[in-house]
Amino acid sequence: MQPATIKLFLVKGSPTGLRTAEISNWSGKAIAGPRSDLDDFLSRPELKSPGVYLLSGIDADSNEPEIYIGEAEDVSSRLKQHAKNEDKDYWVHTSAFVSKDDNLTKAHIRYIEGKLIQQAHNSKRVVVMNSASSGSSLPEADCAEMDVFFDRVLQLLPVLGIHHLSAPVLTQSSQVSQGKGKINDKADQIFFCKGKGLMAEGKRSEDGFTVFADSQVVKVPNKACSAGVLKHRDRLIEKAIIKLDGDCYVFTEDYEFSSPSTAASLVKGGSLNGLTAWVAENNKTLKELGS
Repeated sequence: MQPATIKLFLVKGSPTGLRTAEISNWSGKAIAGPRSDLDDFLSRPELKSPGVYLLSGIDADSNEPEIYIGEAEDVSSRLKQHAKNEDKDYWVHTSAFVSKDDNLTKAHIRYIEGKLIQQAHNSKRVVVMNSASSGSSLPEADCAEMDVFFDRVLQLLPVLGIHHLSAPVLTQSSQVSQGKGKINDKADQIFFCKGKGLMAEGKRSEDGFTVFADSQVVKVPNKACSAGVLKHRDRLIEKAIIKLDGDCYVFTEDYEFSSPSTAASLVKGGSLNGLTAWVAENNKTLKELGS
């Protein structure tokens, strides 16, 4: 991504409350805030125009992030409809993107919506609540312009608290596990979770704990395994992030969990404290190392 200067305005002074974000020399504008500020959010005059929006939250059972991505010619009116929908009880945060120069058409926002939905599916880090992707065909010049708009949206999303639409980058520690580098500092510390003849490797990451590709997962969870972990496990199998390989499942790629405990519980098929389940080569646990 290109370097950018971001102007972030905290409408109520709270860094997690209603806020707007703009990038220098960009025609777009982002408005974001918690659902508790929805009334103030909907009163923003910018949201009377066409745009795309994201409703995000966490699944209560599996602790996985969930997101719904939509578009509307009047964003505030559409969000009022969503607020009455009981099926969206996971929704705790709202982000919307509009144009400051009123140049976004219905075709434009459908194009951006389609790319966002596809990006979310490709990331494999979030449960996408949309039933299908829409998208829209545009002239070549319009596609190029909207691709720039889309890139700016991706650039702003982590600033607004949504970190799940990009696939995890291959970390230095992951490269270490594949013999491609060496550990330089505490941030590169690799941890292991062993048991029942299986082994998984991972490290602390920005949004939780990342388990590396080729890590092994127990084939049959035990009775202590929670319903949430089982649900998460089923989704990873469905997405082919873990695949059956003989007497165990194996991660096909690096995958980031929300916490070391969720990662360890899924790997060993039980209920575990990740701070003690993940151990470094020196036999020190995450807890002992203060990681």
